Amino acid sequence: MTTPSCPCGRSEAYENCCGRFHAGAAAPTAEALMRSRYSAFVKGDAGYLLRTWHPRTRPARLDLDPGTRWTGLEVLDSTSGSAFHTTGTVTFRASHRGGSLHERSRFERVDGAWVYVDGEFLD
Repeated sequence: MTTPSCPCGRSEAYENCCGRFHAGAAAPTAEALMRSRYSAFVKGDAGYLLRTWHPRTRPARLDLDPGTRWTGLEVLDSTSGSAFHTTGTVTFRASHRGGSLHERSRFERVDGAWVYVDGEFLD
């Protein structure tokens, strides 16, 4: 039996990829955090999404639509966002049944951990 690859599109198993971040490990880059947040949307993990949202822009609550079926993630570009940066951006297209979301997300490090700040819709 083969282990399914991670929802973020990487070939690793979920547990070794985004699952470790959902379980508490810190994402090492802005792109890794963005991929793990996409996987959290796929899995319906609103708690993780809130925990990895910048306190300045985080909503009080997050109600995910259980009817949304995410079908794929394509990372189009990323700037900065490594262990040597304090900010970064990731441009991506997240597909779901019925459409897609094209966004440039901004990330910052808070107390050493990457968090999502906000995003700009591009389409």
